[in-house]
Amino acid sequence: MTVNVSKETILVADFFAPWHLIILLTMFAIFTVPFWQILKRMGFPPALSLLVWIPLIGLVVLYYVAFAEWKAVGNRNTNIP
Repeated sequence: MTVNVSKETILVADFFAPWHLIILLTMFAIFTVPFWQILKRMGFPPALSLLVWIPLIGLVVLYYVAFAEWKAVGNRNTNIP
């Protein structure tokens, strides 16, 4: 049985090359490592940095961290004259 495939058809195996994996792992490290360190210093679980890669969940984590009280800093809303 012969299957005719036109030149316009892009197969997944032909589209991805091994260097794509290298690029993906590099991007993962570039974004995850700084978030890991920032969350650790703020007193949050550093594993939250892995959630940054899930599109809507990452946005929720960002807003949670931005508006939550940071455990490492404490409450800075004191009235100091």
